[in-house]
Amino acid sequence: MSLDPNDAVDAIALGWLRERPGTPVDSIGVVTRLWQAGKFFGDDRTRLLRGADADAATLDLLSTLRRAGSPYRMTTRELAGAALITAGAITQRVARAEKQGLVIRAPRGPGSRQVDVELTQAGHDVVERLVDLVLGRELQLLHHLDHEERDQLARLLRKLLDGLQTQEGDLKPGHVGH
Repeated sequence: MSLDPNDAVDAIALGWLRERPGTPVDSIGVVTRLWQAGKFFGDDRTRLLRGADADAATLDLLSTLRRAGSPYRMTTRELAGAALITAGAITQRVARAEKQGLVIRAPRGPGSRQVDVELTQAGHDVVERLVDLVLGRELQLLHHLDHEERDQLARLLRKLLDGLQTQEGDLKPGHVGH
């Protein structure tokens, strides 16, 4: 492995090698950069959504319903599974979006405990606007990678995640370490 002392991440690995020769530092170049990139993208999305009077949880809810296709309706259980969050968390998201007029809730049928959540026209309009805003911005952030490089990176990240799931089991991102 070739480490560049002028690169901040490589400098971390070099520091460990200097202080503790033989320390296994091969993961630092990948994991630290993934953490930094994830934080950068997350913070940027938060700022972008805040500027659009929205938040990531609401975007996630509306996007999940929109991607489901017409009639843009799912049960709360389906939504929680798709969003990789608990039933309690999805209930809070739905309640907040319902107060904003973005979704409506209705019992699935007489005597059923299942609740359907459906996009309203206002919710549909909001998700259309936010998806264009977010995905357009994220593509701008990747402009320095050409199409082939983006495809290659996506393939490598898919391989990494598939390997982690095979190695560690089918843990959901929010459940890692539990």
